[in-house]
Amino acid sequence: MMASGPTSNSFISQRLKLHYADWGNEDAPPLLLVHGGRDHCRSWDWVAEKLRDRYHIIAPDLRGHGDSAWSPDGNYEMGAFVYDLAQLIHQLDLAPVTIVSHSMGGNISTRYSGLFPDKVKKLVSIEGLGPSPAVQEERGKTPFDERMRQWIEDKRQAAGRQPKRYATLDDALARMAAENAYLTPEQARHLTIHGINRNEDGSWSWKFDNYLNIWTIFDMPQEELHKLWAKISCPTLLLYGADSWASNPEKDGRIEHFGNAKVIEFENAGHWLHHDQFDRFMSTLDDFL
Repeated sequence: MMASGPTSNSFISQRLKLHYADWGNEDAPPLLLVHGGRDHCRSWDWVAEKLRDRYHIIAPDLRGHGDSAWSPDGNYEMGAFVYDLAQLIHQLDLAPVTIVSHSMGGNISTRYSGLFPDKVKKLVSIEGLGPSPAVQEERGKTPFDERMRQWIEDKRQAAGRQPKRYATLDDALARMAAENAYLTPEQARHLTIHGINRNEDGSWSWKFDNYLNIWTIFDMPQEELHKLWAKISCPTLLLYGADSWASNPEKDGRIEHFGNAKVIEFENAGHWLHHDQFDRFMSTLDDFL
């Protein structure tokens, strides 16, 4: 990694103090890098270093992640995340902005881009469209009241669960490496160092809020989400890993809801394809930008 990294800054959204990394070069066009669930803004460092000479790069920590505040009620619904992104772009006067996003960050960014199509110049979403039609259909087979009772029970259990503690940094590093076999040792160590805090007793715990493991059952109807996707007017790139669990929108039909989007699938890559095939990802990103 380069010796000169980003500066740490914060902004206020819905009374929460949220963190973002700023890579400088303020006179250049703005570029937002939005991470996925249970991740953090410094997972974009390799991308930021390649693009910092051409763009003013901002990488936020989503609420409940990294160095941002946790939601006081333990609820993390998509509307709040979209508001946070809208507030960041508004407060820093970034529009029209280019957005590169991953997973949950892509879900947030595509919604924002449909709500405010005039504020987004270009959009890249890495496996960021949320559950596939097949998953949605299977989920719909369970009555809503049953799902809500389960949600209440899951929340109750989460309230009594302590964040996992690792005796050493190497133990946490081993967990990170096990999560994604494609990571190089350097990548795994960097992601671990920036994604973990040390506890008072000397142990280590991940920075993200455990309540993020309990996904809200309240969200906008799929047909309304599809309408938002259709309102995205900027050039859009949807990237998928061939070895990922995520469903390719060209194969499941969701691409039909986009008016100006292209899908590219990466061989020998999983859900974190921007780590798994970094050189190819950067080449693809450079061509698109």
